[in-house]
Amino acid sequence: MPTHFFNTTSARDLLAEVASLKGDEVVKWVDIPQYDAVLVYAVPSESVEAMPELYHVLEALPLCRDYNKIVASHKEGNLYLAIAQGGSLLLANVFEAPDFTTAEYYIFLALKQLQLNPEVSTICLRSLVGPEEEMSLYRYFKSVEQI
Repeated sequence: MPTHFFNTTSARDLLAEVASLKGDEVVKWVDIPQYDAVLVYAVPSESVEAMPELYHVLEALPLCRDYNKIVASHKEGNLYLAIAQGGSLLLANVFEAPDFTTAEYYIFLALKQLQLNPEVSTICLRSLVGPEEEMSLYRYFKSVEQI
């Protein structure tokens, strides 16, 4: 969320507006200063210290050389997706995607909503994909890069 909308005292309420939270989950946040944003997320308990995959996806956006920056990671039945245009973060979200076809659906839906043309864009992947999945992406994107 944009930094100017974030308030530490209402972090749980803000996240609850867009995600289902369990009563024992702890809400945390981390600044993403290069996009003037805050990543708000929930963890099962206070003992979990690892950063969520979406944080790593956001941190990888500057590694994309194109103006349209698309970073995706498909892990553990979820698609972690971040899209930026130049220095503006347009989308950072997690989608339930049990298979790669579903992950592709969400990638293309997000690009369509943001009116970005995949044919002139490079998609950067943080997770390993098989040759079939990579070739499937090559049908639509200018380039596919593993980061």
